[in-house]
Amino acid sequence: MRLTVLVDNATLTDRYFLAEPGLSIYLEDEETRILFDTGYSGVLIPNARKMGIDLLRVDEIVLSHGHLDHTWGLDALIRLHTEAIIEGRERVEPTFIAHPDAFLTRSRDGVGEIGCHLSVEELFRHGKVLLTAAPLRLTENVVFLGEIERRFEFEPVPSGGYIYTPDGIRDDTVADDTALACRTPDGLVIVTGCSHAGICSIVEQAREVCGDDRIVDVIGGFHLLDAPPEQMRGILDYFAEVRPAALHPCHCTDLAAKVALAKVANVRETGVGLHLEYG
Repeated sequence: MRLTVLVDNATLTDRYFLAEPGLSIYLEDEETRILFDTGYSGVLIPNARKMGIDLLRVDEIVLSHGHLDHTWGLDALIRLHTEAIIEGRERVEPTFIAHPDAFLTRSRDGVGEIGCHLSVEELFRHGKVLLTAAPLRLTENVVFLGEIERRFEFEPVPSGGYIYTPDGIRDDTVADDTALACRTPDGLVIVTGCSHAGICSIVEQAREVCGDDRIVDVIGGFHLLDAPPEQMRGILDYFAEVRPAALHPCHCTDLAAKVALAKVANVRETGVGLHLEYG
């Protein structure tokens, strides 16, 4: 399995790519190509082009959750596919995969829309759409984890925003937040978006769904920004017990959290341009 970071808040040193507060990770598992999240502005397109990655050949576009820094890059992808059709270039019709809540309108702090501004109906014009709250096997080795069970009291449930459903407005707990688990010969590689569901809860769900307790790597956002001390203590105790071979925290993980995690795990630098191979 191969993995490349296309969008992150930072780039690797001396890698001349574009960065933004967002996330997009490209995966290849044998012949299957998966795009996990799309970033915010569309910088994934020039970044992928410079890396020699053809986004027109992506089979599955998976969204970790509906927030704008993970979904608004869909506009750029749809333009890319539209131009390819008009110009007669070869492309793969992608399948969009997400939790059912990922395309609902959501607001916070006076901002009218912080969620995906494309509807499911609009996406259906550009490819297949598969919405599920249950785990879903994408390939023999890659699993969409579905809705994450919130397992640990030290990981707080998100609050402060609203989500607009067909049944009315409710508090937004970001129930759509999910991740990918990738099986390798040495254990699991877990790819996260923002980890609103709790990074430890996500890892536990991956271990349970895949039937493997070994963690090779966790890469993506850990949602640790000014994390309360009790939350960090719980997370540090958890990773000290799980003993992952490596951690690649990025995007919504601040420096203090990375320094703390480095005391119990092998924390490695992450940014646009990072390429990893497993197994």
